[in-house]
Amino acid sequence: MKLLYFSNQEKITLGLSTEKGVIQLDQFSSANLTNTDLKEIQKIASNYSGVYLDESSLTILSSSPRPSKIICIGLNYKKHAIESGMAIPTIPVVFTKYSNTLIDFGQDVSLGKVGKEFDYEVEMGIVIGEKCKNVKKENAYDYILGYSVANDMSCRDLQFRSSQWLMGKSLDTFLPLGKYVVTHDEVGDPQKLQLKCEVNGEERQNSNTEDMIFTIAEIIEDLSHHMTLEPGDLILTGTPAGVIFGLPVKNWLKPSDIVTVEIEKLGSTTNKMVE
Repeated sequence: MKLLYFSNQEKITLGLSTEKGVIQLDQFSSANLTNTDLKEIQKIASNYSGVYLDESSLTILSSSPRPSKIICIGLNYKKHAIESGMAIPTIPVVFTKYSNTLIDFGQDVSLGKVGKEFDYEVEMGIVIGEKCKNVKKENAYDYILGYSVANDMSCRDLQFRSSQWLMGKSLDTFLPLGKYVVTHDEVGDPQKLQLKCEVNGEERQNSNTEDMIFTIAEIIEDLSHHMTLEPGDLILTGTPAGVIFGLPVKNWLKPSDIVTVEIEKLGSTTNKMVE
């Protein structure tokens, strides 16, 4: 299933995207769905006889509108770690972003005035669907609601002004997400998906999730042994090689640049950089 959130009289409304249009799911008031909710949505969809909404007419919101946590994994692709001049991690490198980074689907990214070295990062996002703690990697997929494409925007001069990456990662509007949360059952093996990034139509990143250092299952196992994961939590799983930071000539993103990130089966998001 492909789930999305849209604005309906200034309220966050859940929708199910189908070939006929969007089914409005008013009965699910919480933006943080559980895997139990998915079973009920499947029943509704199979027996639905109501009105389908035109998806193109909707104001689409972030595909993860109310995460209690946004957890990010750094340096999780081998070639990206190498291009960054950093050691291959032996344990997951964990940092955070906050809800101020989220924007409506397709909205402009504001580069602001506090940094200069602006960069893109195509990433797969995981949305948690069940409260969990001390999960074993063999069971990790049982706790996943679905996946979304993400652009983990970064400001490198702020990121490396100290040993903590937070300031370079959590500027306003610095987390554009794709339109959908695509449920785990529809994606299949999430470790075999192609992911790409283009800037002004020029390909910059092209890799596959099979190149992750720590798999999705291993990430969930590690995180859940340190903290309780809740429905709606968003986990970003790292970016492959090809970021500006790793290039010999660093032409940082600037206002008017158009960045598109895309992941197989999950869709894409295109965002314009503005001052």
